[in-house]
Amino acid sequence: QVQLVESGGGLVQPGGSLRLSCSASGSIFSINSMGWHRQAPGKQRELVALITRGGSTNYSDSVKGRFTISSDNAKKSVNLQMNSLMPEDTAVYYCNVRGLVGIPLQALDAWGQGTLVTVSS
Repeated sequence: QVQLVESGGGLVQPGGSLRLSCSASGSIFSINSMGWHRQAPGKQRELVALITRGGSTNYSDSVKGRFTISSDNAKKSVNLQMNSLMPEDTAVYYCNVRGLVGIPLQALDAWGQGTLVTVSS
């Protein structure tokens, strides 16, 4: 069974920085992509940043230039460095890992439990 453990959320003032981390455990055969999504109160979950096995990255327009995603496939971990945080970045952030797992191989689409990021003065 694959589990994702997130850390790094908290309260930060506008303009501040936070670093989110996510580590996966379990018998993952391969990872195709790792990403971060977020869900603000009353809103749908949205993609924040994604990184593929090959290292390609994709960011939502709202975080481009402020957030940086990085991963270590060997360690099955992904990080999100968040700079110049704004109140509208307040949300629960979820780690997501997609790939292959198990014997026979099956698609993996695992989610973390979420970590709260609050940007407020």
